[in-house]
Amino acid sequence: MFLGHFAAGFAAKKLTPYTSLGTLLLTAQLLDLIWPTLLLLDIERVRIAPGDTAVTPLDFVSYPWSHSLLMAAVWALLFAGLYALVRRYPRGAIVTLGLVLSHWVLDLIAHRPDLPLVPFGGPVVGLGLWHSLPATVVVEGLMFALGLYLYTVNTEPVDTIGTRAFVAFVIALVAIYTGNLLGPPPPDEQTIAYVGHAQWLLVGWGYWLDRHRVAIRQW
Repeated sequence: MFLGHFAAGFAAKKLTPYTSLGTLLLTAQLLDLIWPTLLLLDIERVRIAPGDTAVTPLDFVSYPWSHSLLMAAVWALLFAGLYALVRRYPRGAIVTLGLVLSHWVLDLIAHRPDLPLVPFGGPVVGLGLWHSLPATVVVEGLMFALGLYLYTVNTEPVDTIGTRAFVAFVIALVAIYTGNLLGPPPPDEQTIAYVGHAQWLLVGWGYWLDRHRVAIRQW
C-alpha cells in the first residue's frame, strides 16, 4: 500500500496530538523506509516483473529483515522505546508502535503471499488485494479519505502555510500514487532503491506541516 499507510499516519494524530505528524508518517512508513537501504546493500531483493499483480510490477523476492512480522515487531519496539526515552510521552510511544505494526497488517491485506513471518525461512502470507486494481483503488481511497478527515477535524492551521502546505501535500501524495499505478515499470532494481529513499522527503514534509497546524481536540 501507499495511501493506506499515509492514511494511518494522518488518522493517528487524533490519538496522540502532541506527536508530530512527521513522526506519525515516519512510523507508518518505517518498513518501506528501511527497505531501500537493504536493497542497495544487497541484503534484500526485488525483481521487476510486470503483471506479477495488477497493481505493481514488483516481485518482492526477499525482504525478511524489513518486512517479516517478527522484524516489524522488533522495529516497532525499537522505535517506540527510543521515542519514549526521548519524548517521555507514553501515549505517543504506544501509537508509534502500533503504526509500525499497522504497516505489516496493511501489507498483509495488499500483497500476494510473499510476506514472511520470520526472517529465517518459514511460511509467507498475503491476502492478495493487489490482484484487483479497482478494489485496491477503492480500499486505499476510502482509507485515505478517512485518514484526511480525522486529521482535518482534529487539527487547524495556524497560518496560511498550514492550509496551503496541507492541500499541496495531499495533491502530491495522490499524484505519486497515480503515477505508480499508471506509469511504466522502473528501469532497474537500483532505481527502485534510490527512488524509495525519496520517501524521506514526504516525512520531512510532514514535520514541516506540523509546525503550521495544531491539534484542537484531545482525549
